[in-house]
Amino acid sequence: MTATPCRLNWQELGLEAALAEVLPELIQLRRHIHRHPELSGHEQQTAALVAGELRRWGWDVREGVGRTGVLAELGPAGLQVPLVALRVDMDALPVEERTGLDYASTQQGLMHACGHDLHTAVGLGVAHLLGGLWQRQPHLLTARVRLLFQPAEETAQGAAWMRADGAMDGVEALFGLHVFPSLPVGTIGVRSGSLTAAAGELEVEVLGEGGHGARPHQSTDAIWIAARVVSGLQEAISRRLDALHPVVVSFGRIEGGKAFNVIADHVRLLGTVRCLDNEVHAQLPGWIEDTVQALCRGHGGEARVSYRCISPPVQNDPALTQLVAAAAVELLGRSQVQWLEQPSLGAEDFAQLLEDTRGTMFRLGVAGPAGCAPLHSNSFAPDEAALPVGVRVLALSLLRWMEQRP
Repeated sequence: MTATPCRLNWQELGLEAALAEVLPELIQLRRHIHRHPELSGHEQQTAALVAGELRRWGWDVREGVGRTGVLAELGPAGLQVPLVALRVDMDALPVEERTGLDYASTQQGLMHACGHDLHTAVGLGVAHLLGGLWQRQPHLLTARVRLLFQPAEETAQGAAWMRADGAMDGVEALFGLHVFPSLPVGTIGVRSGSLTAAAGELEVEVLGEGGHGARPHQSTDAIWIAARVVSGLQEAISRRLDALHPVVVSFGRIEGGKAFNVIADHVRLLGTVRCLDNEVHAQLPGWIEDTVQALCRGHGGEARVSYRCISPPVQNDPALTQLVAAAAVELLGRSQVQWLEQPSLGAEDFAQLLEDTRGTMFRLGVAGPAGCAPLHSNSFAPDEAALPVGVRVLALSLLRWMEQRP
């Protein structure tokens, strides 16, 4: 990307004043979404709300893109007009909220525990600012802007759904963000290259032989074997894989047994696998299969192993990452922009969208004075002061991309 002198001034364009005017509304929209979370693939009400707001602000809107996703476009049209995109996600998690907030979830067992409600509000804020700019000074938008409000990020399905519906067709650059409890509000984190890990979903069925709880020696205890699988995989990782290429296996669900005094003959384990190296990730399904089968056979049982690749790692384009960093420095100050030394072992299906174009995702600091609970925690409560920070950085990054595009 060729650097050119900046000609668009954030303050002079009235963008800060426009943001200040709409911010109370954005906060209320975010709180409404937080009160009414929807699981992956079921974001109908969230999508309807988003689509209505986008139309109100002058965007061309398509609903039902990627099942429950929303796609909106604004700006000059034509075959030769460049296209730049922003992606935000909308889905919640099956977590019972314990924040005590006035606007806590009203849906039992559902919560926006990963900040996607804040992401959606940030996307709407960008839509408002660029929509107003298009109405006032349309010549300043030299590219067409596409917004992707994506469903089902938590199940790593939504990006593929939207791709299949053409959401990435023609996109030259893609921007995104994710809240980050490790950074204080008012800051962002950027990183070129690998930002997140490759991830897979692991299912192991341990098969034994049932019997009476008083005579376990006459049966093959599937629960006991499953415990050996959980611990044995961890031990095998530390001794059979290269420690310089970290691998994380975490089991989040165990199902087995029917009664307190009956030896279980079947246990189902569900877990996730993360690593940063694509070559290692490609070898993991076979390695896990061999390791689990050996562990089960060694204790008299059998196993069925299923592995599904969820997402490749997010690879941030260096030039676009530098563009975001420069925009953030301009808006927030150099001290508020941190270059992250290490990638995260978390996963993001944003990576699937990058199979079609260059892109970058940054981390949005959301920790208030008292800190912030981890992502996916039932007490996760990001500081809402992060909302306008995300809007500013993304809106200016899109405008700077238009300026600096060759």
